Amino acid sequence: MYIDMHYFHKHYHIKRWQRVLWWMPCLMMIVYTCAMASIDNFAPSDLTWLNTYLVLIGLFVAPKAIFTVCSSIGWILRKTIIPTRRNYGHYIGLLAGVIAVAAYLYGLTVGVARIRVRHVNLYFDSLPAAFDGYRILHVSDMHLGTFDGWRRTILEAEMDSIKAQKVDMICFTGDLQNMRPQEVERLQNTIRAAMMGTISVLGNHDYAEYVKHTPTIEARIMRQLLAEERDSLHWIVLNNDHLTVYRPKDVRKAVSGKGGDKAQENDSIVFVGTENDGRPPFPERADWKKAFRGVGSSAFVIALQHDPSAWERTILPKTHAQLTLSGHTHGGQMQILGHRLTQLTLHEDYGLYERQGRYLYVTAGLGGLVPFRLNMPNEIAVITLHRR
Repeated sequence: MYIDMHYFHKHYHIKRWQRVLWWMPCLMMIVYTCAMASIDNFAPSDLTWLNTYLVLIGLFVAPKAIFTVCSSIGWILRKTIIPTRRNYGHYIGLLAGVIAVAAYLYGLTVGVARIRVRHVNLYFDSLPAAFDGYRILHVSDMHLGTFDGWRRTILEAEMDSIKAQKVDMICFTGDLQNMRPQEVERLQNTIRAAMMGTISVLGNHDYAEYVKHTPTIEARIMRQLLAEERDSLHWIVLNNDHLTVYRPKDVRKAVSGKGGDKAQENDSIVFVGTENDGRPPFPERADWKKAFRGVGSSAFVIALQHDPSAWERTILPKTHAQLTLSGHTHGGQMQILGHRLTQLTLHEDYGLYERQGRYLYVTAGLGGLVPFRLNMPNEIAVITLHRR
């Protein structure tokens, strides 16, 4: 409307049918938006509809919005503060719009395919001597449904990168699917070999809340996802539970409420994993007391929790976990000059954080419901533990 009134109506006096053509993309996007908003589920079953919608937003809506903001600011300045013959705001808006479209197309194609392996070395006084040099590969937020189709090659490259690290343990901190366990079923063969024996927890997308069903069907869907992880992928899923890992014999033993004195031995560390511990609207189902039941106070604990907001809210004040691994934020999937949108809502949204010798690492993840990355590549974090 701004462009039509300020340029077509006042200056160029284009014909009526040309103005009608100008309005057609806008009307099309309004209809498309209403159709998307009418879907009961979080997203359509066929993500092609969502991805097409986002492409149209990036190509038609966003650049016009950027141009309108810049042009209107220039128009106001020209009328009030800096009287000039030209409105330089719309030249800036044109340039900014072109840059935005180019960045968007880059993020949808090249950016979403980039993979970064980040190495982190952490030092602890309380780390058992047997685990000095222990290497943990931390991945999160795979959102497998997004890799259906041509993006499967990106997932295959991520699995190759994981296998190449040759670590002692792989930890996955939630959001294996977008909305449905069928996504995992279709792609399980792609990820099984690279991630065999992974310790995992659930993320907000792993619950059946993103698809409208009855409670009975939701419970069945949850059982199906857990069966895919445990039986098909051969993962160890910690739902408010913990696992003790021993060295040097590498004997692994699940601990559920008994045998906690074993966790205090010098040859073991404990992985504690809970269900999602998020703030509304995300699920809050973690039971930290149950997860830590039987874990000795002197045990070296690594907590797996999908939502990093739980670190300040729950993990630091209520547990003695020395290291917490989280995901959820995807690093905002976009970073400009070191700034991310996720920083507006979270104190710890990406990277390594430390409080009195206790650490949190938030990874950028390996995927996302929206297939877009700009200066925030898919990430594999290799965390090496050292005894100080």
